[in-house]
Amino acid sequence: MKICFISNYNVGFGLSGGDRIFIELMKGWRRHAQIVLVGCEEAIVIAKRGGAEDMRYLQTRAADTSVSYGLLALLKHTCRRLATGVRALKTYSAELSDVDIVYSVSDFYPDFWPAFLMKRRNPRLVWIAGYYLFAAPPWAKDSPYKGAQWLRGLIYWLLQRPSYYLINRYADQVFVTSEPDVKRFVTPRRGRERIAVVQGGVDISESERYLASPSVTPVRDRKYDACFMGRFHYQKGILLLLDIWKRVCAQRPHARLAVIGDGHLSGEVKAKVAHLGLESNVDLLGFLDGAKKFEVFKQSKLMVHPATYDSGGMAAAEGMAWGLPGVSFDLEALKTYYPRGMVKIPCFDEQVFAAVLLRLLDDEVFYRGQAAEAHALIVEVWDWSKRAEKIFAGLKLKAGTRVESGTQESRKANAHE
Repeated sequence: MKICFISNYNVGFGLSGGDRIFIELMKGWRRHAQIVLVGCEEAIVIAKRGGAEDMRYLQTRAADTSVSYGLLALLKHTCRRLATGVRALKTYSAELSDVDIVYSVSDFYPDFWPAFLMKRRNPRLVWIAGYYLFAAPPWAKDSPYKGAQWLRGLIYWLLQRPSYYLINRYADQVFVTSEPDVKRFVTPRRGRERIAVVQGGVDISESERYLASPSVTPVRDRKYDACFMGRFHYQKGILLLLDIWKRVCAQRPHARLAVIGDGHLSGEVKAKVAHLGLESNVDLLGFLDGAKKFEVFKQSKLMVHPATYDSGGMAAAEGMAWGLPGVSFDLEALKTYYPRGMVKIPCFDEQVFAAVLLRLLDDEVFYRGQAAEAHALIVEVWDWSKRAEKIFAGLKLKAGTRVESGTQESRKANAHE
């Protein structure tokens, strides 16, 4: 069996939740199939960086290093990547002629449109569509696009209408990240069993090795009182978090927050840190992955996930794997994502959020209980090695599709020529 992943939209070399999902699925599924990634240079770099090195990579375009996060720049970026993705189908037609499954990693046009064309040209092909976040209408109460961002939110919402229609009509299977989204894709042609709640996962090998060692830093001696990891986007709540942290610092003047991530709000984040006088309380660490990210988790006491609009979110789970309790607003998607180990705050009460953070930092018994729940949840439910295998087992393949065994020969077939 041959599976083609399409990831062609990436802006920069950061890692989104959807990127993490496709990388881990590639790594998990290579035991069963030949894996091909049709993608831009950014996607190929982050895949290799994430451990998916022995795959066949078909590059669509060199990295765009000058793309800004402005609305017009992103629209131009989308058009360029869409064109290169479609052209790649012709360029690599021979290698893609025997594909059994194509997985589009997101609903962005450069990712899903080539998969849609492959499906239309070969109806026997199984198309799996990743659809991990529904844009809220910009007039909705929970939309993260307010004020000057209203136009950006409207365009995003409008662009999703065609992608939702085509994916809902033509995709054989759909991957979503939370249970509430399942019903959106159930049709007379595609039943509930063909919609998988991927949710995401965490590679727990490093955290388990560390937690079993005698070198675990005592909680009281850790450098950071809390850690945030995520894109600098309105829906992730990074600006709101700074207001919350100001409240925490009013009670604990030396409290320190580690912030891992970047994005189009970088300038606003830096300006707000300065405006609130938090320069000595907030460390903006930029994008981190691998060992550098793990070192921050080892030196942190809590994970904060102040998202105001989310379909789930995997970033907090990565920290929770290291025994860090989480705190988030009580969003609908997070009820199933984090049923324990994540203290839920009424939406969007900054005062209560800060009070809970202070309680976790001051109440050792409360902290230990939440930390144990957080770690247990990740080990039992979020282990990527188990999740990737479970998702593959749930695929509804067409009759006659041959599944490869995890032999040395099938692994060699994945190798990048």
